[in-house]
Amino acid sequence: MTDLSSRNPDWWRQAAIYQVYPRSFADADGDGLGDLRGVTERLTHLSTLGVDALWLSPFYPSELADGGYDVADHRAVDPRLGTLDDFDALVAEAHRLGLKVVVDLVPNHTSHLHPWFQEALRAGPGSPARDRYVFRPGRGREGELPPTDWQSVFGGSAWRRIPDGDWYLHLFAPEQPDLDWDHDEVRADFRTTLRFWSDRGVDGFRVDVAHGLAKDLAEPLRDVGDLGVTGQESLVRVAPGTHPYWDRDEVHEIYRDWRTVLDAYTPPRTAVAEAWVPAARRALYARPDELGQAFNFEYLETSWGATELHAAITEALSTARTAGASATWVLSNHDVIRHASRLALPPGTDENAWLLSAGRSPWVDPDAGLRRARAATLLMLALPGSSYVYQGEELGLPEVADLPAAALKDPVWEQTDHTRKGRDGCRVPLPWTRTGPSYGFGPAPAWLPQPPSFSSYAVEAQAGVTGSTLELYRTALRLRRKLLEGESLTWAPETPPGVLHFARSEAWRCVTNLSDTSVPLPRGEVLLSSGTLPEDGGLPPDTTVWLGG
Repeated sequence: MTDLSSRNPDWWRQAAIYQVYPRSFADADGDGLGDLRGVTERLTHLSTLGVDALWLSPFYPSELADGGYDVADHRAVDPRLGTLDDFDALVAEAHRLGLKVVVDLVPNHTSHLHPWFQEALRAGPGSPARDRYVFRPGRGREGELPPTDWQSVFGGSAWRRIPDGDWYLHLFAPEQPDLDWDHDEVRADFRTTLRFWSDRGVDGFRVDVAHGLAKDLAEPLRDVGDLGVTGQESLVRVAPGTHPYWDRDEVHEIYRDWRTVLDAYTPPRTAVAEAWVPAARRALYARPDELGQAFNFEYLETSWGATELHAAITEALSTARTAGASATWVLSNHDVIRHASRLALPPGTDENAWLLSAGRSPWVDPDAGLRRARAATLLMLALPGSSYVYQGEELGLPEVADLPAAALKDPVWEQTDHTRKGRDGCRVPLPWTRTGPSYGFGPAPAWLPQPPSFSSYAVEAQAGVTGSTLELYRTALRLRRKLLEGESLTWAPETPPGVLHFARSEAWRCVTNLSDTSVPLPRGEVLLSSGTLPEDGGLPPDTTVWLGG
């Protein structure tokens, strides 16, 4: 059995990590916003669930222009969420319960309220204070045009002009100015940040926009042109490592430097890259002398089909082996539609159009979405590597697609002139109880409105209930700890069409039926099933089973 205890420095290689979005997890002080004390008070939920670690999304000072990813101070706690003492208490309680703690690190940009950026605004064009960011004069006769055609991930130009005529770069919201990672002071400050949280007992870091730090800032700045504006659609059209601002080769020098800091601790601190790059490039971030692990988003993005998933799983395992890392698996997070809803959408559905329709059309039976979500989860937890679980998926929560426009907080909504609804639907606060002003989230209504249906999804409604999604997760995570052995799988040589079947060991096989019809269930002891199995010995559609023997 794989050792996931604190004694093992490689605990992360096959860990189950639970993502906590603090503002939506639990509200202890009654202001409608989740906080660190709320997280601490609910940590027993994580230990009972059976995960190995929690990953805290940003809890730093922020005006919430981008859900906390606009950070005004990388070494402090947002006063609305608590204090450093509260953070220390959270870490201590997590460690007492046997849970590791991973925190988000946001190095590509700061908030526009960060002291550095405020100093830069006061200092004026050409001042050294502006060198920590990417300030440039505009094009055109009066400098009235942006310096380049670079576009924000959230829509519109990636440049914002300020009153003195200079423009600054923001690959995300205007409130998130990009740092210049060629500046020695920027690099030194983040080394200090890594040590600050590591010294407070943090076990690892999730690195936001890991592929964005290095940029080609040689003059004159070059346009992207018709390559595309964001993400992989533009990366695949240029030679690897040469895009003006995504996934440049120089970024790896930064992470090799970080690794010397992380390895100075016993045990070494872990790190995982959020890098939306092609698989072959993702392996570079996961090398042992860099971050050590990188998120695999292909599994999340792959359609519900045996051929497609077989290919995605095989490629992810190969990429991880190339890097000397372990694979990572994720189905939901704070940036995507919850998989209980996503997997119910017909193939080819425009997800944004579905959100704009408030989840009304096109749509299939929501029960089918939950059935597939449960099957996908058991499949994911059987795969070699680390599994990342997003808060609320253990309850089977669907996307809240019908949030009214007045309630939306995601900057995507405004920056795209209300053509993209954004990510608020997966960030609605959790239901803990069947009743109350926020279903146990806190003593007051939550910062995003919760639908009445949340009552039936609450922890209170599912705990101890045979067949509930919560109990499925608890059982699966408990069994997983006992069954883990090695970091490989063996595909069964012959399977019916639409079926995935692999063995992790002599004691553990996983079979998923992604076809439209029931198939024969292979021989073996049924350890766990994502759905009810018929008495005739068949495996129904959209069902995963774990077999022993």
